Amino acid sequence: MTRGADRRIAPMAPELIAACWTSAGDVRPDAPHPVSPIPIADRITAVSDAGFAGMGIVAADLAAIRDDIGLPALRSMLDNSPLRYVEIELLERWWIPRGENGSTHDTRDLLLEAAEILQPTHIKIGSENAPPRDLEPLVDALRVLTREAAERGTRIAIEPMPFSIISMIPDGADLARATGDPACGVIVDAWHLFRAGTTLDELRSSLTGDVVFGVELDDADEHVVGSLFDDTMDNRRLCGEGVFDLNGLISVLREVGYDGTWGVEILSDDFRRMPLDLALTRAHESAVALVHPLP
Repeated sequence: MTRGADRRIAPMAPELIAACWTSAGDVRPDAPHPVSPIPIADRITAVSDAGFAGMGIVAADLAAIRDDIGLPALRSMLDNSPLRYVEIELLERWWIPRGENGSTHDTRDLLLEAAEILQPTHIKIGSENAPPRDLEPLVDALRVLTREAAERGTRIAIEPMPFSIISMIPDGADLARATGDPACGVIVDAWHLFRAGTTLDELRSSLTGDVVFGVELDDADEHVVGSLFDDTMDNRRLCGEGVFDLNGLISVLREVGYDGTWGVEILSDDFRRMPLDLALTRAHESAVALVHPLP
């Protein structure tokens, strides 16, 4: 398995990543204990067999794996598989000092430990579910977190979400740049982009290729069902089955210089209940034609 900085250089043919929830099976991200019911060895095999080049693993699974077989054994599994990439997530409220109410340092320590062993392309971070607010006070804490990740050979990737304080991708990109550290960037998730109401022109003007650390493709119905948070958890569609302008998004990302891998992140009631092999195959097939290089 490709390690460290070398793994961040994608080959000419686009490669797809199964984001963590795409292979997690029947578990919602907001469950009290969001651990995949599927053994990690089976997930690695299924992700590879479906044609993906890498996978994401969430902190709850990393904790369970560490306590069971250990993270070095996970690295050996990945090394012995055809997969080239691994991503790990998710850290929220990373600006709260250790020991203070709301601190997430247990998750932070776990992800940094996993990063040292697994050498992921990045550690994905969120923020917190609350109305948007001034992000300037978060810059120093983000700079420290980015340095800690870089010391372990990886990077920090901010995922803006429309129901969080970092609500729009342009704001996330500005925050990443404010650190002054090239090891901090953003994730462009189609769902969060379009559901936030960000236009492709706004995206184009806010990004350069070096600040985009990853992309996640998915699709949606035209209208939100219930709350935006619940819609995000339960109603994502396979690429091409909804109303998102995914071709336009991919075109803009290539235009600004993005040449990395392409994630596929599907969360829905129907998708979670599918047999894993079928779910992964359908997810891969729905996205591969979109990102195939032009002749």
